[in-house]
Amino acid sequence: MLLTDSSAKLNFSADEVLFDTVFTTVGSTTRIFRIKNPHTQTINISRAFLAGGNNSQFRINIDGVSGISFNDIEILGGDSLFVFVQVTVNPTGTNSPLLIKDSVVFETNGNTQHVRLTAIGQDVYLHKPDHFSTTGFPPYSIITCNDIWTNDKPHLIFGYAVVDENCSLTMMPGTRVYLNNNAVLWVYDGGTLIVNGSQLEKVTFQGARLEPDYKEVPGQWGKIWLSAGSKNNVIDWAVIKNGSIGVQADTLGLSANPTLQISNTIIKNMSAAAIYGQGSFIRGYNCVFANCGQYTAAFTIGGKYKFEQCTFANYWSGSSQRTTPLLALSNYYVDNTGTTQIRDLDSAYFGNCIMYGNLDEEVGLDSSTFGGNFNYKFDHCLVKTLLNTNSSVHYNSVYQNYDPGFVDTGVNNYKLTASSFAIDKGDTGIFIAFDLNGQPRPNPNTSIPDLGAYEFY
Repeated sequence: MLLTDSSAKLNFSADEVLFDTVFTTVGSTTRIFRIKNPHTQTINISRAFLAGGNNSQFRINIDGVSGISFNDIEILGGDSLFVFVQVTVNPTGTNSPLLIKDSVVFETNGNTQHVRLTAIGQDVYLHKPDHFSTTGFPPYSIITCNDIWTNDKPHLIFGYAVVDENCSLTMMPGTRVYLNNNAVLWVYDGGTLIVNGSQLEKVTFQGARLEPDYKEVPGQWGKIWLSAGSKNNVIDWAVIKNGSIGVQADTLGLSANPTLQISNTIIKNMSAAAIYGQGSFIRGYNCVFANCGQYTAAFTIGGKYKFEQCTFANYWSGSSQRTTPLLALSNYYVDNTGTTQIRDLDSAYFGNCIMYGNLDEEVGLDSSTFGGNFNYKFDHCLVKTLLNTNSSVHYNSVYQNYDPGFVDTGVNNYKLTASSFAIDKGDTGIFIAFDLNGQPRPNPNTSIPDLGAYEFY
């Protein structure tokens, strides 16, 4: 028997369905709410519909059926139905976020009830593949040569977005880059990437899923790839997070200038590695490389590396257990014929750095047994390792296995506490005038710099 009492109303699992920022032309994730019949008798919804009708930017599906308007939906006593909601935002040509609203209206026994729908829409510069390779290379788009990206509205990358040969891409302070699943920003041979962030307006790279549940989820996009032959790449004041590899630099053979100079930058929550060099020349300072499923820093196939006042930390707690050290160095690779190819590790210098994590051994040294240079040095560093650090060739003032005293590794806060062992342990001969907070280094109350990217204040 149907319940026809005009006082009988439905219950809903939510009064409002809220979508976080949704990029124009890109469909949202699906949100769900339930219609509940709290009564013992069957109730009939004579009509359920989107108030915006055909002009609505929302889409609904009730109990498996998609549409705009539905008639005569019966719900048994004590039972419920699911309503699935999605939204696609139409481009508006404006830079500011838009508030998009609608509602699902339910008419039952002469009663009218509403569930509000709200989304924040954002116009983007969309980089979507328009080149399709016949050789198996992923679909890609080519970025305008010598393009300059600003912070007026975000850039959204699908597939591979390519900085072409002899072209540059410059990102100004506050630029926001969102990358879809497996998306890659690829700087091709001869190309150059210049990331010009600032302390107050950092350039950000992250996944395209903006729901709170994805705020700290690794593996949402591919990598920033500086391929063999790219040159004079600079990343300053950036935050790179939640991908597979933060920055991969593949240049083989040493050049006079760094393939990459990276400074004042945080790379965190990568499913594989924060920074990955293969025979490249990388110079870094005032950086945090943290919380990765494999390595925070892997420098393989030789190369030349210099890092000062950096924090390398790995307290990975993802679904798969980490078994690799946070830092890996090697000077060879095995080619596809099984032959070992030697590539000299010209130098790997770490000064005033912290290298600490939740494994007993956080340094992996892999020198070829067939020879080749394998030069590395830890100078005034706090290192988590079981290695013998007595050799003055490779170690100078190394503090072994002292907990650095980070503020909160669970939320990637690698600043130092007042009791941190890393305070006043640095080499005064290494001069990086400001720390990652923009504070003077050393602290004016002392003449000795702290270890890592942050000076304690």
